[in-house]
Amino acid sequence: MQISDIKNLRIAIVGGGYGGAALAKALQHIGAENVHVYEQASALAQVGAGIGLRPPSVELFRKWGIFDAIAAVSSPSDHLEIISADGKHILATEEWPFMHAFEQVNHNRMIHRGDFIDVLLSVLPEGMVHLGHKLDTIVDHGETAMLTFANGTVVEADLVIGADGIRSTVRHQLFSQQEPVFSGEHAYRAVIAIDDAHGLVTDNNPRFYMGENGTIAYNLPLPHRGQLSYDITAPSKDGSWAPQITNDYLVRLLEGFDERIVAVAGELDISQVTSRSVFDIDPIDSWHTDSVALLGDAAHAMLHHQGQGANSAIMDADSLAEALLQGKSVKDALAIYQEIRKPLTDELQRVSRQGWHADAVESAFPANQ
Repeated sequence: MQISDIKNLRIAIVGGGYGGAALAKALQHIGAENVHVYEQASALAQVGAGIGLRPPSVELFRKWGIFDAIAAVSSPSDHLEIISADGKHILATEEWPFMHAFEQVNHNRMIHRGDFIDVLLSVLPEGMVHLGHKLDTIVDHGETAMLTFANGTVVEADLVIGADGIRSTVRHQLFSQQEPVFSGEHAYRAVIAIDDAHGLVTDNNPRFYMGENGTIAYNLPLPHRGQLSYDITAPSKDGSWAPQITNDYLVRLLEGFDERIVAVAGELDISQVTSRSVFDIDPIDSWHTDSVALLGDAAHAMLHHQGQGANSAIMDADSLAEALLQGKSVKDALAIYQEIRKPLTDELQRVSRQGWHADAVESAFPANQ
């Protein structure tokens, strides 16, 4: 499409998380001016824990001109370690894939989810993001689509992107009514001060402690914040969305783990621990119509074991923006976007479901093998 055509496109993004915000920036980068992001939350709060932004994502931040803003609220990591539960044996140590694949070295950047979203939203023009807009219905008219929000707002757009997460309304109404799939796991996450981490943080690099029973303790340092993102994933048959837990429960769960891991669990302020059952979705046949497409978790929610959820959404955003430049029309561009991204994310969903097993760690990054 011509830049002048993209400039005038009416584009509506449903969802103001990292996928929707990254797409808004990518679209702004190629010259789109009539872009609006609709987020259901009435206020944006600092929620979540640590994530790793992979080198290919970091290269896109350079491309979009926001690397310095990301770097200011993140820490560089050069490798990942996978360790036995008791901390006595290193099972794998590998450099982050693609760290040296670009003109300059792109380290993996360890960042708090809240800081990441804050940065993305801060680099968007004033008035682009609309809070308090929960999508009620979407009607696909072919070359355009109509959005109706719970607050009564009605929006017509030439291109609508559903970046509204694993429980996507856009996906449910237009693409698939299959429900998210319970993984048989719970994830417990907290962010604590490094001073309270009993010496677990010695550098900027994440360490995963692998229990033989399937329990994993993820340690993601956030030294720029003076914090550690402390995560535990464990098998469970309880599929309730937010299971209730206690310190004693976590300590029992971590029997046989490094004593520092166990000590942190016993001292956590349980009111500050996010407890969630873990879900993904089955791959769906198609992500797009002639004027509507899905992005990020709405299209391909995956389990967190490979750390590719946020990174996949960022790569989606760039691919969609580039597809608009390559395609002859919105319809053509959305077909290009799906053709490029869907095979990759289908495979990431598959590999992420395999999880980690302490007795079978051949690589820290099986998705890249």
